[in-house]
Amino acid sequence: MRKYLVSILFLLLISTCSISQVGKVIVKKADNGFKLEVNGKGFFICGMNWDYYPIGTNYKYSLWKQPAKTIKEALDYEMPLLKKMGVNALRQYTGIPPVWITYIYEKYGIYTVLNHAFGRYGLTVNGKWEANTDYLNPLVKDVLLKELNELTLKYKNTPGLLMYLLGNENNYGLFWQGAETENIPIKDRKSTVTAISLYKIFNEVTISMKSIDNNVPIAICNGDLMFLDIIAKECNDVDIMGVNIYRGLSFGDAFDKIKIAYNKPVMFTEFGADAFNDITKKEDPNAQANCLVQNWKEIYSNAAGGGKAENCIGGFTFQFSDGWWKSGLDLNLDKHDSSASWSNGGYEFDFRKGINNMNEEWFGICAKGTTNKNGVYKLYPRAAYYALKKLHKVNARTILKNYAQVQSDHN
Repeated sequence: MRKYLVSILFLLLISTCSISQVGKVIVKKADNGFKLEVNGKGFFICGMNWDYYPIGTNYKYSLWKQPAKTIKEALDYEMPLLKKMGVNALRQYTGIPPVWITYIYEKYGIYTVLNHAFGRYGLTVNGKWEANTDYLNPLVKDVLLKELNELTLKYKNTPGLLMYLLGNENNYGLFWQGAETENIPIKDRKSTVTAISLYKIFNEVTISMKSIDNNVPIAICNGDLMFLDIIAKECNDVDIMGVNIYRGLSFGDAFDKIKIAYNKPVMFTEFGADAFNDITKKEDPNAQANCLVQNWKEIYSNAAGGGKAENCIGGFTFQFSDGWWKSGLDLNLDKHDSSASWSNGGYEFDFRKGINNMNEEWFGICAKGTTNKNGVYKLYPRAAYYALKKLHKVNARTILKNYAQVQSDHN
C-alpha cells in the first residue's frame, strides 16, 4: 500500500509543479519558408520515434501501465541518451499519461508529438471491434470525432506537448488490412472514393480539435506522397503534413512536390534504414548510419532560410531501439528475427530484385539488451547514434540562426 501511495504522491507533485509552464506552439510562414515557433522562439524538430517494449513483449505491452518506479527508471535511463544526441522531440502514440509528457519535458527538455492512429489498426463502432476501418461509414467519423475531442480535452494545456499527430500512413491501410509491414498490393488498389472520405474526416476532426485547443498545431501522418492531390484539396485546416517516407539515401523530389501541391510545412514523421544487411546476413550499422546522415542533411537543407524548398520543419528518425516483435507480431518474441518482410530498391546496399531486404526488427539506432528485475532494459548505441549526435549538434544551431533572419508575414 505504501508503494502505491508514494507513486500517487510523485505524480501529483509533477502535476502541481507544471501548471504555469504551458506554452504556445505555432507555424509561421514567411517569404523564405515555414518555421515552427514555441513560445515565440524558433524550434526545429530533431526528433525520434520512441517506444518502450522489453524483449519478449509486443504491442500489447504498455510502459504506462507499469508501476511509477519502473516508468521513472526507464525514462531516466533513456531520456539522457536522447538528450545527449540532440533529440528535442519524441513521436509517441496515445496512451502516455499527460503527467509523463510533462516529466520528460521538464526534466530533459524534450517535447512530445502525441499520435492518435485514427483507426489505422481498427476501431470500435457501435460497441463492436472492426479490424479494418471503413472511412465511408458515417459512424466512423462520429467515433473519431468523439475520441479526438476527448483526447484534446485530456491533453490540453499539458506542458511539453508540441502538437497532435493524426494517423499513421492510413492511406496504405486502404490497400491491405494487415498490421505487419509488407509490400503494398498496388494492383489491388481500390477506388479513391474511400481516400477522399478519409482526408475529409482528417480535416473535420482537425477543425473540431482546434475549437478545443488552439495552443498547438495539428498534423496528419501520410504514407509517402500518395493522394497528395486529395490532401491538398480536402485538408485545408491541417497545419502540417507529416510523411512516413522510406526511399533510401535521398527523399528525392518530396520537398518540392509538397511545396507545389500543398502549401503547408512538411515534417518527416518516419524515415530511416535497418541495421541488417540481407545479402551478407549480418548486422550492418555503418550502412544504416550513412543512410540516416544523408536523410538528415536533406532535411536540414530544406528548412526555412536554407535556400532550397524551405518548407521542412524537421523530422523523426525511425527508431530509437529495435522492435523484436515486429516480424510476426505475436511470434518468436524472444528472437531477434532477421527475416525481411518487404522490399525497397532505394536501399541499394542490400537490394536484389524480387527479394525482400527490409528487416523490421532492426531499425533501432540502438540495439536492445536484456531486462532487469524492474522491467527496464539497457541499450547499446549503434554507429547511427553517434553520427546523428554530431550532425544535430552542428546543424540545429545553424537552422536556428537562419530562423532568426526569417521575417514572418503571417501565422
